[in-house]
Amino acid sequence: MSLWTKAQQLQGEALRQVQAVYGEHFPIEVRHFLAPWIESKIMSDVDPDNPQHEQYAASVVGALIQELESKAQALTNEEFFLTKIKLQGAAEMFRQRYSQNPLGLLRIIRHCLGTELKLVQQAENMSLGMSSNPAALLPDASGEILQQLDILRQRTQETSEDLRRMEQEQEAFALEYHELTKIQANLTHLQNQAPSQQRNDFEKQLRIKKEMSEHKLNVKLAELLQMRMALAEKHKETLMLIENLQARVLDDELIRWKREQQLAGNGVPFHSNLDSIQEWCEGLAEIIWLNRQQIKEAERLRAKFPIMQANNTDHVPALNTQITQLLSSLVTSTFIIERQPPQVMKTNTRFTAMVRLLVGGKLNVHMTPPQVTVSIISEQQANTLLKNDKMAKGEASGEILNNTGTMEYQKASRQLSVSFRNMQLRKIKRAEKKGTESVMDEKFSLLFQSKFSVGGGELVFQVWTLSLPVVVIVHGNQEPHAWATVTWDNAFAEPGRTPFVVPEKVPWSQVAETLSTKFRSATGRALTESNQRFLASKAFRNPNLQLPLVGPEAGNLMLTWSQFCKEPLPERNFTFWEWFYALMKLTREHLRAPWMDNTIVGFIGRKQTEDLLKQCLRGTFMLRFSDSELGGVTIAWVGDSSEVFMLQPFTSKDFAIRTLADRVSDLKHLIYLYPDIPKDQAFGKYYTPFTDSQTPTNGYVKPLLVTHVPGWSSGGGNLETGSYPPTPQGFYNPQSPEASMGRDTPSVHSATSETVHSSFYPSTQTGQPNEVSDSFQDFMSQVEELDNLEEFQMDLNTMGVMPPGMTHFKS
Repeated sequence: MSLWTKAQQLQGEALRQVQAVYGEHFPIEVRHFLAPWIESKIMSDVDPDNPQHEQYAASVVGALIQELESKAQALTNEEFFLTKIKLQGAAEMFRQRYSQNPLGLLRIIRHCLGTELKLVQQAENMSLGMSSNPAALLPDASGEILQQLDILRQRTQETSEDLRRMEQEQEAFALEYHELTKIQANLTHLQNQAPSQQRNDFEKQLRIKKEMSEHKLNVKLAELLQMRMALAEKHKETLMLIENLQARVLDDELIRWKREQQLAGNGVPFHSNLDSIQEWCEGLAEIIWLNRQQIKEAERLRAKFPIMQANNTDHVPALNTQITQLLSSLVTSTFIIERQPPQVMKTNTRFTAMVRLLVGGKLNVHMTPPQVTVSIISEQQANTLLKNDKMAKGEASGEILNNTGTMEYQKASRQLSVSFRNMQLRKIKRAEKKGTESVMDEKFSLLFQSKFSVGGGELVFQVWTLSLPVVVIVHGNQEPHAWATVTWDNAFAEPGRTPFVVPEKVPWSQVAETLSTKFRSATGRALTESNQRFLASKAFRNPNLQLPLVGPEAGNLMLTWSQFCKEPLPERNFTFWEWFYALMKLTREHLRAPWMDNTIVGFIGRKQTEDLLKQCLRGTFMLRFSDSELGGVTIAWVGDSSEVFMLQPFTSKDFAIRTLADRVSDLKHLIYLYPDIPKDQAFGKYYTPFTDSQTPTNGYVKPLLVTHVPGWSSGGGNLETGSYPPTPQGFYNPQSPEASMGRDTPSVHSATSETVHSSFYPSTQTGQPNEVSDSFQDFMSQVEELDNLEEFQMDLNTMGVMPPGMTHFKS
């Protein structure tokens, strides 16, 4: 089935989009009557922007016109009379408009076919249940912009021809004026001669010629002045169209791309259309440059023949100023950061970035490749830069190594860009802090600057662009709060803001969406509505919060920045964000696969866990994130008499020793994953393979570490008989971290053979969050490197400090 046949079967908005993509530039009747020919002859590998393909494009356009005329002649029935006229008119229009620009027509046809194909594929995917995204059927901006560019190219070609005719008329006027001066000179000469009949006859002839010449000059002058006015008016209209289209490309499409790039920092999928935006900007640059050259030529012709009509204003100088401003705006706005530097930047750590000039190739900037320099500036300096459009020389807030690069032109992709691969922030100068501000609240930005000329040095541009906000840290334990600052800024920055102002409070629905997106990006699965409700109760410090997730009431609940990452949670020494970030990090590094398989419930309260498990068979268990331990996951299970137990939370350190799946496998009293899934079915594919036939290669037998809950999972008969031991009262944890929740659910310790590591710095889990100085953090990062080299291990069993039965080995 042909593409056009499939396109005709589309319905609703999709069919309307197919109709909208065709117009006067390429009538839909042509597509309909020449469908097989168009789909077979328009080669997909032809690049409309490659001049080397122009000869092929010219042959295609010529063949298309012939095919169109033949088809029109074949329509002899009266019912096709209007269609015949339409096809003949299209053939003539193609001949006039695209004979000198065949690649332009090819570009339009390929765009139309591409739009059809996209809409057909979307419809087919939706019919198969593969897509439910209504945004996929939004109007195609690319097609509209390409159509407007084609209209502007056509207008530019027309004004070029008008300018050429005006120059010819002006030259003809000059020749006629020269003839008139010769006649006048002859008359003057005759008047100095003695009167005679012959002189009188000759003088009479000259006066007739003079009158005719003066009349002709007056007519030509009127025509010339009219041509000047008409050309200026045409240029004025063209500039208005350029200005409107440029505003759409720069203020809508490019700003949207930048916003989507910023949201990608929070994990939102980023489908970059930067190459399309470059194509539009290059089209604008070419059109603006050609019109600017025409306006300058019109100025030259006027200066050569400075005659003005009375009471008429000369608009050409104003047009020249306007077109130059449009070019300047286009050039400065298209100096963009294609690959952003890291938004959480650690000192003395290598980082990368990439900047690109979208119109650099079209304006031949690469003929003298410009240099780009990078510096880091504060929020206040960024404000000053936006107000004054310049920075004081040498003013920066830090020192960056390898901060200069030369832009390079890639001929295949037509991209002028520079990639910084080895930058490093050596020093940072911070502002004074006020109130509860910390160094992780402070935002900086990387400033990229360059200077180059176009048009053989005629115009010189100084361009600059700012990166997304950057938070500078000197130690890894500053990372969570730094990411809170970045996440809030990326999600809630408003268009056109003063750098880098963000709202102090935002609707919870937006926060929930941000957290879900970030969690999905890190772990592979988004948060459910139930997860979001639990997070809301956590963030608002209200376990009984009844939260509407949809409707107008959902937007009324506002979460403040302080609640998000400043104020500790009740009876805890960490904030909501620190708790969430630690769980996201744990899941990403150790629990990604089980989380994606929905074997981890995770975000669920202790009481709700108990209520659910009490209704289940004994041995049913659930995995939930700990309320009390940063980055902890606990196993809750139901024992005899529907009593629910909670295992002391496991953290990243535990999973670095033995995985979650293997620990679940070790605990034989865990039988069903909630609600009733056999645990081997849920976790079996994640078990670490082990065979008794393993032979040592170094003379030693490698032990196997096994998780053990005293009183519950001894290796004896409980497993075989299916019986459960009495409630292990001796192993309750009366000082459980979660005891403060007001629950009487027993918390049970598990034990493994573990190693003891020396540590030079205090635990971050105790005490209230402190503001640690950069210098101390910098010192600690150096100590940490020594610490990794000097760690030592002690076997607790051999030292006699662990009770017998707490661990056992299989070998």
